[in-house]
Amino acid sequence: MPGEREELMPNFMKAPCDEGVIRSAPRTQPCTPNVGVWVLVATILGSSMAFIDGSVVNVALPFIQKELNATASDVQWIVEAYSLFLASLILVGGSLGDRFGRRRIFGLGITIFILASLWCGLAPNVPQLILARAIQGIGSALLVPGSLAIISASFSDEQRGRAIGTWSGFTAITSVVGPVLGGLFIEYATWRWIFFLNVPLAVIVLIVLFWRVPESRDESATGRLDWWGTFLVTFGLGALVYGLIEAGSLGLGNITVLGMLAVGIVLLCAFLLVEARSASPMVPLTLFHSPTFSGTNILTFLLYGALGVLTFYLPFNLIQVQGYPAVFAGAALVPFVLMLFIFSRWTGALVNRFGAKLPLVVGPTITGLGFILFSLPGVGSGAASYWTTFFPAVIAMGAGMTITVAPLTTAVMGSVDSRHSGVASGINNAVSRTAGLLAIAILGLVVLAVFNSNLDQHLATLHLSPTVQAAIDVQRSKLAGISIPTEVSGANQAALKRAINESFLSSFRLVAWVCAGLAFASALSALFLVEGKPAPQKQVADASAQPAPGATREA
Repeated sequence: MPGEREELMPNFMKAPCDEGVIRSAPRTQPCTPNVGVWVLVATILGSSMAFIDGSVVNVALPFIQKELNATASDVQWIVEAYSLFLASLILVGGSLGDRFGRRRIFGLGITIFILASLWCGLAPNVPQLILARAIQGIGSALLVPGSLAIISASFSDEQRGRAIGTWSGFTAITSVVGPVLGGLFIEYATWRWIFFLNVPLAVIVLIVLFWRVPESRDESATGRLDWWGTFLVTFGLGALVYGLIEAGSLGLGNITVLGMLAVGIVLLCAFLLVEARSASPMVPLTLFHSPTFSGTNILTFLLYGALGVLTFYLPFNLIQVQGYPAVFAGAALVPFVLMLFIFSRWTGALVNRFGAKLPLVVGPTITGLGFILFSLPGVGSGAASYWTTFFPAVIAMGAGMTITVAPLTTAVMGSVDSRHSGVASGINNAVSRTAGLLAIAILGLVVLAVFNSNLDQHLATLHLSPTVQAAIDVQRSKLAGISIPTEVSGANQAALKRAINESFLSSFRLVAWVCAGLAFASALSALFLVEGKPAPQKQVADASAQPAPGATREA
């Protein structure tokens, strides 16, 4: 809604329409002020766990890759396993809270999340880490909507504005501090501590939750949960993502890859059929009859997909190619988060003045220009070159997203009947998470193909021995994380490292340009589908109210 601060998601941001989910809840009996404080403590710390984890894991990926000898598809799965279950289960997670108790489901989500976090920190190999991240995603799918629902149920309409502001403000602080703190752990201890960091937060949340936060549920919630829809969308997305990620190593023509892609498409089509015929669908397809609702969700899918994939590959560029320490890589996007926090109130006022359409065209366009700026830097001189290389790109991207977020929430909520605004906000929230999930899987194929093509060209000029060539070839799936064989030394080692870095930069630049194209396409979806600001109605006086000819104004 305009006038309130809102941050973004994932993986280092909150999703859009979090505020819309809170505001769209029905009127409720407010809790007492002393209870309201504890509600905010529990929901802020609970939400912060998910935000910190999402932002810090991206920074840790290059170090996880090195320690666990992970391939590019492995590190994709470390992110995608979490995102898959969060994106596909978040809508049903909110419904479970309405039916069985919001505090109970929120507490269950916290418990699952923290147990999975401990497993992540102790994981001895990549398969266990991926499985633990999947369980973590299930916990987050209960935790994230649970925190929003508890705020909705605990504050009246008049109190929600201040509660949202407090919640957004403190979660913004964690979005800033989390990556830097995680970078310190990674740099001076081990990446495993970024998962152990969740333990003390979870203990505090559970104590406050069951000691001071009252239970609540939606007594009017009727109908069966959409388990068939949940099953189909989860396994459909899972099969599709599996096929896309494994195509990088097995090839698109591989029978397993083609089979999984086909299964994924069939299951997602079946999901649409089930939702169209269900009496209580998880995603009411009739909402998409509104051009504005369809346009805002297309915009969200394209823009947040671009944002997700660029911020996935950015830490690899900063750490493995540019030579940034982990703490500086974690701080690279801090200006972005600060801009969103400081200027969102101002951009919310733009909606009142110009309507949602103009900001939703201008914002993504500026964001696309920021993506182009990310493609310009070559191999710099470490973190010292940040201010002249990546900082301008971060500022442009931040400016564009700051203009976009509040109008996006307003447009989504205003595009449907008020009784459906909560569902509409939840769908848009889920769309943003699904966008990043698919974008990383699809563009991962492009990154690997471009990297291999460029590396072949560079290696052809170096005249490496067959042994060294073979050692490089078996590591191609690590991209910029390739370890140079010890027998290569001196000028040859520097030349080989430069070849690897330049090959990755070629891939990253193409990703940046593709992301820019997605951002510009999202602006076009707003231009053609989102309704503009309604023209003011002219006051037409009733003829009978007009004074008779010759009558005085006083009469």
